[in-house]
Amino acid sequence: MQTEQFIQKLLSETEMIISQVNQLKSYDLAQLRWRESDASWNVLECLEHLNLYGDFYLPVMERDIRHSSSSSEAEFKSGMLGGYFAKSMLPKGKLNKMKTFKDKNPLNSKLDGAVLDRFLEQQDKLIMLLNSARTVSLNKVKIELSITKFLKLKLGDVFQFYINHMMRHMNQIDGILAANNNRPCIPS
Repeated sequence: MQTEQFIQKLLSETEMIISQVNQLKSYDLAQLRWRESDASWNVLECLEHLNLYGDFYLPVMERDIRHSSSSSEAEFKSGMLGGYFAKSMLPKGKLNKMKTFKDKNPLNSKLDGAVLDRFLEQQDKLIMLLNSARTVSLNKVKIELSITKFLKLKLGDVFQFYINHMMRHMNQIDGILAANNNRPCIPS
């Protein structure tokens, strides 16, 4: 894919995510904290999960973009492993459950509206990084993964994986809100 077209696609996806989270700011905390079951995440926990990944990936991408001596190329070609990881994060019709790492699982955390602000700040940082990435090679800059420092993927694949992961959880948030709106009213 053409590098500029790829970056524009990622920026557009990020803007849609920002718009969705800005809409969540109109919900009250009870709606954002509602969960379908004791073992399921609420809206704030979904966003906090993404914040925890942002805490890792955004500084690593910023560091590696800043220290790269590579030049941008006309085309980005996804790697086999990176492309697989990115596609595995895409939301599907029925959300396929994935096990999350314990340090990235916010279940039953005491969260408030600050989670949304932190998430939106991270999105501003992501937009800045996507724009900065126009000057480096999305193919040659390699980013370590949160699960191991020994495995590195192309910067372009990590951007796509990271954004697909957010889209997956935005889809999950839509499901949580729909389930909350469709639950029967219990008279007091």
